[in-house]
Amino acid sequence: MQGKFIQTHVADHVGTIEIAKPKANTYDHAMMLELAQAIEEMRFDDSARVVVLTSAVPGFFSAGADIEMLKGSQPDFKAMFCLHCQETLNLFASTPKVVIAAINGHCVGGGLEIALSCDLRMMARDSGKIGLPEVTLGVLPGTGGTQRLPRLVGASRALDLMITGRLLSPDEALQMGLVNYVYPKESFAQDVQAYAKALAHGPAKAISL
Repeated sequence: MQGKFIQTHVADHVGTIEIAKPKANTYDHAMMLELAQAIEEMRFDDSARVVVLTSAVPGFFSAGADIEMLKGSQPDFKAMFCLHCQETLNLFASTPKVVIAAINGHCVGGGLEIALSCDLRMMARDSGKIGLPEVTLGVLPGTGGTQRLPRLVGASRALDLMITGRLLSPDEALQMGLVNYVYPKESFAQDVQAYAKALAHGPAKAISL
């Protein structure tokens, strides 16, 4: 798939979905449509046994929803947009294949909600911050963060992050259990691929269960 904002490829049984929407991978309806198409394609591609979701934009995994787009939208559109975003992330969460979020830059707000819908999260050291700062804008996480974050790190820690908007470093996120692994920035892509390939060449059917 070679979309305007999303590109995909498969190599050595690892499917990769790259987000490429300058300047910070903020998502709008068009990007979410492409993201939904990408994960659907990976589901049906038998050559892709493991899926890696990452960014092609330096410095950012995703900064969340396009705030300027939302400011100029009518309430009915905002409601449908939020619903579609939730449905798209549910596709990631319910995909039988292991989906890895390879976080190679700032991952905040809706960007973290995208990562939370994946099975595993890996982050590059010194690459950026991670968290849910929506409260600083007077809103709450609207794309599954209020549900998925407590399941991952516990209700008390999740509440603290959401009501303060505090952002974490990769190592702080690792200590909290928000990410599974932190790899050196210089070798991050190779380290993630090595992990994904090991899964892809293992008992994929058993792992998917």
